[in-house]
Amino acid sequence: MKWRTSLQSVILPLALLALWHVATNYGWVSPQRLPTPLAVLQRWWAYLLPTTPYSLDSGAWWRWAISGELLLDIAASMYRVVLGFALGALLGLPLGLLMGANQRIYALCNSTVQVLRPIPPIAFIPLAMLWFGLGNPPAVFLIALGAFFPILMNTIAGVRQVDGIYLRAARNLGASQWTIFARVILPASTPSILTGVRVGIGTAFIVVIVAEMIAANNGLGFRISEAREYFWLDKILAGMLTIGMLGMAIDAAMNHLTNYLLRWHRGLEH
Repeated sequence: MKWRTSLQSVILPLALLALWHVATNYGWVSPQRLPTPLAVLQRWWAYLLPTTPYSLDSGAWWRWAISGELLLDIAASMYRVVLGFALGALLGLPLGLLMGANQRIYALCNSTVQVLRPIPPIAFIPLAMLWFGLGNPPAVFLIALGAFFPILMNTIAGVRQVDGIYLRAARNLGASQWTIFARVILPASTPSILTGVRVGIGTAFIVVIVAEMIAANNGLGFRISEAREYFWLDKILAGMLTIGMLGMAIDAAMNHLTNYLLRWHRGLEH
């Protein structure tokens, strides 16, 4: 059954790849507008390979493994994503729990949150560059901003939607406020929180590409922008392919983590 599901999942990508191959090889689309799949694959492979060989006797053989331009760009982008997402989560999760559990804090902060939330992180790029200059700081700030609001809003929603029956039952059994929060509210809101985390890390990955196109000198976004200036369409598509594969891997990892942490919840559903 699993192999059938796996086969079904690759039918559409293979069909699109075949259509791309036919369209570019039979002249339906100009190569100047869309390179062939083989050209993109060749560029991606050249982008991946290390550019400077190292001898095993040189004492720096380990650099060979990370000297490829693509690997360095992936490392730079992922560093920014991890750091920015961590900052956004460290701010959004506690504030979301407080706003969800305390009506006074919710009333105090909600209007400000609702004003700032619709503003896309990209709109903050000029301010980020003025405040932090170029390089990692503005990119990390924008990523943290992009991850903050999905985590915050889903955490608030998860806490506020906890069934009142659970809360009343815990109070009737003599549970303290902290016990109710730790043993009732937090577990019941975990599915919504993890949904916010999954959306937040996806948003962070989108924001890092945009930020690198404008305010960085390395990373996948910077490399795509550089390729655009030289009309290297095959390298643009190679970078986009890499972003897609990384995004899919991150989402799959988050899905597995969510299923693991919520295995008790899945059991209740079944």
